[in-house]
Amino acid sequence: MNAPTEYLNPKEAARKLGVSVKALRIYEQHGLIEPVRTSAGWRAYGPEAMMRADEIVNLRSMGLGLAEITVALGNGSADLEILLAAHQCRLEAQMRQIAEKAELVRQHRSRLAGGAPDSSSDRPHPRKETMQPVVAFDLPWPWGGERFELYDIQPLNYVIGPLFSGKTRFAMRLAETKNDATFIGLDRLADGAANAKAQLAADNALKDRVERALAELAGLGAEQSDALLALLVVLKRDIKEVPVIDLIEQDINRTSQQALITFLRQRRRDEKPLFIITRSNAILDLDSVGIHESIILCPANHSPPTSVTAYPGAPGYEAVATCLATPEIRARTEGVVAVRRGASEGNSVPGP
Repeated sequence: MNAPTEYLNPKEAARKLGVSVKALRIYEQHGLIEPVRTSAGWRAYGPEAMMRADEIVNLRSMGLGLAEITVALGNGSADLEILLAAHQCRLEAQMRQIAEKAELVRQHRSRLAGGAPDSSSDRPHPRKETMQPVVAFDLPWPWGGERFELYDIQPLNYVIGPLFSGKTRFAMRLAETKNDATFIGLDRLADGAANAKAQLAADNALKDRVERALAELAGLGAEQSDALLALLVVLKRDIKEVPVIDLIEQDINRTSQQALITFLRQRRRDEKPLFIITRSNAILDLDSVGIHESIILCPANHSPPTSVTAYPGAPGYEAVATCLATPEIRARTEGVVAVRRGASEGNSVPGP
């Protein structure tokens, strides 16, 4: 007689896997696992679901995002191998950068121990010898001219920070400094996205591309709106400039935001990269950030912006998490932002 199959409740399954019950729910929401239901309607995790969950936990421990895991596990071992190879390359690049920084620290400590003055300005810089920034500029006010250098641009790059951290000024300077970039402000929404509609009326090819994109987004659950139309005109214009988009979620509801970020993640790798300012957790879901995405945090204390790895415990991770809010909360804060923006124009108060 066969032994009965063991089924675990969510708490037992989570304890055995070493994760939270919330993590199991997130895996289920992404379609990665499918627990059975008891006669009373409670979730139960059998051997197959536990094996799948264990594989997901292992991949997450390597620093992979749920979006990549979802695609890779859905398409088989070949895609998983490609994903792991790309992730390994990125980790090895990060290891080299960390090793270079550790060497700088060692040299500096050695000089301090020997009583020698710091002559770092006369010494070759390991990072500068091996890597060159793709973007470098002096930060605008309120940072006071500190130098910012960006060494890697991913297909999707988030710019985030708390209210009045200066992230919009940072994004504008980034677009101004990077030769092939252009800043897309909230004026795209003016008069019911009138400028975007005028571009569509004048360009049938653009109109066709935007209509196809709208149909794809509708299939993902998005609701058509002027704000979404304005974004698609920016994304589908036949120009080479890299868009740096202010508050991409503005005037777009939760369901459409979720469809939008799925749509952006499905873009071809050879399409122009994007920089997007956001404070919505529907756009920047930290559990779903993958290897082809990056986060730039503008801290509340106006220390220089920094790159943050989307992994719990990484420097800056908690600060990024506290900046994010649901679309509903974001909508309630719009009035406060508008008032502060008006004060900023008249009194040099930092903007958001």
